Amino acid sequence: MKPYLQYLVILLDDTSVAYCHADNPLTERRLMPIETLRKAIRFGMKQNLMIQYVYPDYDLPEEYNELIESIDHVKIGRDVRVYNGVPAAVAGKNVVLRLTTGEFIARQYDIAALLPQVERLNICLTDIAAFRDEQTEDYKKALGTIGKVVANLLTKQVSDTEHPLFEGAGGVGAGVSLNLLTDRLVLTEMHNCEAGIGNITVAPNGKFYLCPAFYYDERMGISNRMNHTTKDASRSVGDVDSGLNIPNRQLLQIDHAPLCRKCDAYHCHRCIWLNDRLTMDANTPSHQQCVLAHLERNASRELQQTLAAQGLHTGNEIPEIDYLDPFDVREE
Repeated sequence: MKPYLQYLVILLDDTSVAYCHADNPLTERRLMPIETLRKAIRFGMKQNLMIQYVYPDYDLPEEYNELIESIDHVKIGRDVRVYNGVPAAVAGKNVVLRLTTGEFIARQYDIAALLPQVERLNICLTDIAAFRDEQTEDYKKALGTIGKVVANLLTKQVSDTEHPLFEGAGGVGAGVSLNLLTDRLVLTEMHNCEAGIGNITVAPNGKFYLCPAFYYDERMGISNRMNHTTKDASRSVGDVDSGLNIPNRQLLQIDHAPLCRKCDAYHCHRCIWLNDRLTMDANTPSHQQCVLAHLERNASRELQQTLAAQGLHTGNEIPEIDYLDPFDVREE
């Protein structure tokens, strides 16, 4: 995890598409004022940040489009397509599916059928708080089902010398990428949500938030447990006029997370918003988050072994473990 900002997320409207764990409960359009957008872009330029615009489901005025195109960026909701549920087909090569755990389990074969259509598929579970240990085996089986399809696609599409996923690769080739399974194959350190550390969000009101979910909570009047200096729902950490001000920012970093800094489920999202909601500690994931991440980690290990048997070696061998929640094997 990098201890410095890399990305600026700009919510163009209150109804901008939800692309992560938190739903967007806001239904009334509230377009970011053009001058606020200009200030947000200027902030990103001064900080040398990659801009990620998050789009609503309507066309923006032309003056917005011209300003948006004035800097390198990614369009979430345009370049990166976001779907709630599992569509029969997808548009674009970089796709996000927002699903409940039950949908992921029930629609595992439909999800697998989408893989040949995309280059990158991100699965985002929207009901992690409701995950039960009784679902563990079903989730494991669903990961295994999709993992077999990923393995088949990779062995058919690429070879050791064609794809950057494998040792000795020349850095060319497409193949398939699925966050729950293939990310862990190449990671050697935590690569998580990084809200407030690697990225920051600016909302239509011109204020900074750790991520969009905290803005939604503020708008919905949900009390703020993270900032004990306020008793209201304020979640902002600065604005485009006065700058960024994150209280105790070091407490969001991995070296201040005793369990996570020793964990090797490197792909785990460690969602700051979910942490706060489920454990009341922004830097400590819940049991549900850890179990899901380790089921995915173990499925990545199985995928790694399957690929190795076909002569496709990813390096960074994932070791076998006998736990799903690091809290269960913590050192007192």
